Amino acid sequence: MRETIQVILIVFLILSAIGVSVTKNLFMAVIVFMGYSSIMAVIWLLLEAPDLSITQAAVGVGVDSILFFLTLKKIHQIKGTEEG
Repeated sequence: MRETIQVILIVFLILSAIGVSVTKNLFMAVIVFMGYSSIMAVIWLLLEAPDLSITQAAVGVGVDSILFFLTLKKIHQIKGTEEG
């Protein structure tokens, strides 16, 4: 059962990596990247590395996503942020 869950997570990980690479919408790419980081955190947990899992969740999902959203706002990719 555990191996089945790991295979499913690896498939979702590969699909999300491909999805981030091919999407044209930057906002959607950030959302998919958040999913990628969440899946990686779960995989680290299943590999019995809780320290890496917590770090991946905090940095990958938390800090990176905030920085990406702030960057999108600065380059006016999020609607409603037009200046002037």
